[in-house]
This record gives sequence, structure tokens and C-alpha cells, in this order.
Amino acid sequence: MDGVFSNYTWYELWGPVWIVVLLFLSYLYVRKIVASQFYEVTSRQVKFFFTAVVLLYAVKGSPFTVIANDYMFSAHTFQISIMFFVVTPLFILSLPVDFIRRYFWDYRMRNAIKLFAHPWMTAIFFNGLLTIYFVPGVFNTIQANVFYTSLAQTILMIHAFLMWWTIITPLPEVSKLTDFTRAAYVFCTAMLLMPIGIFLIIIEKAHYPVYAAVVDMMPMMTAVYDQQLAGGTLKAIQLTSYGIALFKIMMLWAKKEEDKEGQVDDENIRIARGVVIHLDDKK
Repeated sequence: MDGVFSNYTWYELWGPVWIVVLLFLSYLYVRKIVASQFYEVTSRQVKFFFTAVVLLYAVKGSPFTVIANDYMFSAHTFQISIMFFVVTPLFILSLPVDFIRRYFWDYRMRNAIKLFAHPWMTAIFFNGLLTIYFVPGVFNTIQANVFYTSLAQTILMIHAFLMWWTIITPLPEVSKLTDFTRAAYVFCTAMLLMPIGIFLIIIEKAHYPVYAAVVDMMPMMTAVYDQQLAGGTLKAIQLTSYGIALFKIMMLWAKKEEDKEGQVDDENIRIARGVVIHLDDKK
């Protein structure tokens, strides 16, 4: 492995551009959000942010990027999965509600988010685009050009943000989805990526020639095994991420139902001569 890395410059191995960008984002987060008197930021949110920063650098700025770009398709799939299913929700969770309300729900952004963050539209677009991204013909064409690769991943990141916005619902007052609908949404989004995951796992022919050099990195690994490992990696990270989200939604739903126990709906109650009468809720 050392021999493989020796063919690359320090610039290619350690991504100084990513270091600068992530340090700048960290500075803005601390200076404009954490230290601001306008926002209440919890220690948990700070941990979410810096965990996302470290993970993003690990998969996009470290020597792992060389492996993901030139040697192992499974490493590239791991990189993509971490970006879209771990880093993106962590960044959303790291932002205080007042900050999101101020910058993402003002009169300039509200209509755009309402349109592009429509629940079922985001599910179809993100999962559909990610499936197309991994289609061999499309993937090989994109990977042949650095600009196409960057553009495709940027578009996917934007749609991942919109999808996770729907799942997390960072602004409670604008959420029109019931907990049941959100749970169904998470389940459906998980199912939409099932075909490409199964395709990568069961196919017995190598479809990604750009990663034919996988044997240089791991002599015991063939291109087909690498492809199958990629499918398993994609499904494992995706289902784990969605599973955690589904668990949180179900816990919140259960808590709401528990809080309702023992409460009385005063609008549907009448008292006549000391007798409590419950009226049918018909409008």
C-alpha cells in the first residue's frame, strides 16, 4: 500500500483545499453560531457539527480519497454513503432552530424549499439520481471527467439535504407530516435504493473498469468481489442511517401518544346537571 501511495503527491493525498474549506466552515460555525447571542446551541449540536467535519475530511480529503477514486469501487461507495447518509443529517442536526428559521425559512427561501423539499419529490429525485449515478454506463462516463464527478456529487448532496430536511423536520411549525407519514416516508426511501444495491451484490461481471486496479491495492480482491462489497456497503450504511431515523421518529411518536393519555378534549365535552357528556367529534 505504501508503494501505491508513493505515486501521489502530498497535495493529492492530504487535500489542502478540503482542509481550508472545512477550517473556514468551522470558524464560521463557532464565530457566527456558537458564540452568537441570538442562537442557543447545545453541546450535542456542536458534537454533531465537528463529527460531520471530521468524517467529511476523512472520506474526501485524506489518502482514503485516492483509494476511492482510483482503486476500489467499494471505497468510493463508502465515501458516497458517508457523505449522503451520515454527514448530511449531522450538519442539519447541528444547526439551531432559530438559525434555520432565519436563513432557510425567510420569505426568499420559503417558496423554494416548499417546492423542492416536497416529501415524495425529494424521495424520488434523490434515490432516483443516486441509482442512476451507479448505473455502470453513467458512472463510468462521470468518473472519466473530474468536472462531471464534482457536479454529480454536488447535485446529489443538494437532494440529500432536501430529503433529510423532510425526515428530520428541523422547523416544527412548518412540518405538515404526521409521525406515521414520516415513518412511512423513511421506509419507502429505504426501499427505493434496494434495486441498485441488489444489482451490485448479485451481479457476477465487473462493470466498472476504472477500478480494475483493485488488485494492486488488495491482491486477494477481484473487481467482482469489490463490486459486491460496494453493494453491501451501500445498503448497510443506508439502512443503518434510516433505521436510526425511524427509531427516533417512533420514539417521538410513542412519547406524544403517552403524553396524550389522561388528557381531556374540552371541545367535545358538555356537562349537564353534573353529568359529563362526551360528544362525537363530527364536523
